[in-house]
Amino acid sequence: MSVKIRLQRHGKKGKPFYWIVAADARSKRDGRLLEKIGTYNPNTNPATINLDIDGAVKWLQNGAQPTDTARAILSYKGAMLKNHLAGGVRKGALTEDQAEEKFNAWLEEKAGKVSAKEDGLTKAKAEAKAKALELEKEVNEKRKAVAVEEVAVAEEAATKTEEAVEEAPQTIDEAAAEAKGETVTKEVEAQEEEVATEVEASKEEE
Repeated sequence: MSVKIRLQRHGKKGKPFYWIVAADARSKRDGRLLEKIGTYNPNTNPATINLDIDGAVKWLQNGAQPTDTARAILSYKGAMLKNHLAGGVRKGALTEDQAEEKFNAWLEEKAGKVSAKEDGLTKAKAEAKAKALELEKEVNEKRKAVAVEEVAVAEEAATKTEEAVEEAPQTIDEAAAEAKGETVTKEVEAQEEEVATEVEASKEEE
């Protein structure tokens, strides 16, 4: 029986979640499996991988062939390296202690790289957040400046309106006084004209 190590899809639509399984090469992708040896969640950054390294190595040593994606995952977690070191032990090129030491050193180096990547992602998120806050602060300052300017314009307009209202009664009073003055002048002129007429009439009678 030909065995493959591959991914079996689970999870929701748009948010896949995979099992890493050993299955008969003739079975469907999501069909019967021989053993579940891990999980792979690509929805996180970095992706979350849980793998039974010894179980994966056992299947590799029994001739199981990983798919390209599964091979990349096994290599990332060190299963391919451990299988290679186990082959060296079988051939006598390495002792088990040496192989274990090499594998542990690789794990430490890998953990350091993963930690550095996580720190970089955390730093990038913090910088992005700080930049967003700065932009938001700048926008708020601009809005505040515009609001202050609008208030100043409104106050200036209100002041002009009050001044116009205060000046209006004075203008009306002046116009009334002027009209009254013209009326008095006309009355005086009429009286003078009447007196003159009477004087002339008296002279004619004499």
